[in-house]
Amino acid sequence: MHPLPLSGKSAVVTGGARRLGRAIALALADAGADITLTYLASADDAARTVASIQKLGRKAQAVRCDVRDEIQARAAIAATMAFHGRLDVVVNNAAVFERADLASMTVEQWDRIFATNTRGPFLVAREALPHLRASSGRIVNIGSLGGIRPWADHAHYCASKAALHMLTQTMAKAFAPEVSVNCVAPGWIAMDDIDTKTAAHFAAKTPLQRNGSADDVAQAVIYFATNSGFVTGQILAVDGGLGL
Repeated sequence: MHPLPLSGKSAVVTGGARRLGRAIALALADAGADITLTYLASADDAARTVASIQKLGRKAQAVRCDVRDEIQARAAIAATMAFHGRLDVVVNNAAVFERADLASMTVEQWDRIFATNTRGPFLVAREALPHLRASSGRIVNIGSLGGIRPWADHAHYCASKAALHMLTQTMAKAFAPEVSVNCVAPGWIAMDDIDTKTAAHFAAKTPLQRNGSADDVAQAVIYFATNSGFVTGQILAVDGGLGL
């Protein structure tokens, strides 16, 4: 019987309590990893996700962390090391999505999006780096098709994700050769709370004639977390061809 590819390893998933983060955390656990997930306001969801991971036979904990805050990011990584004793994979998933008119956008709106979507991954990766270097680990950032294609009603979000894509590539060079850094950029992903009319609209525009699922994104993360390590600095669009 072949061992699971992440057996004996540990992973951090920021924003891992629900939605995409939950799917990613469960997929990593299914591949053998013990999990620390962070959450900000979703304590109940975090507890449920931890319980689901434990049912897979993995160790898991939830740590409250505002990734925008340097001290909290440091504390979350310290809690991870105290719980697991090692760190192999960091998935920077925590993010904020918002629709706003660019012409009337406030500085506060702009800064709030960038603080979570761009500063957060920088802080978490920086704090995790010594431990990832020790384990020849991986960082997987969750970007967006919006970081590749301009969406007029989401300018601050698109700009923050484009910055994260560039941060991925600069991290890949700066953190080499010990740590590989890649990015998954989802397109339209159907979640449980999605509007069915909007979902149908995007499915019709997608060459593969369907919307993506959380599992589609999670499997892309698993590839980056488990491949030979010779792939780094890549932005992988998981969008069914929507961005073509």
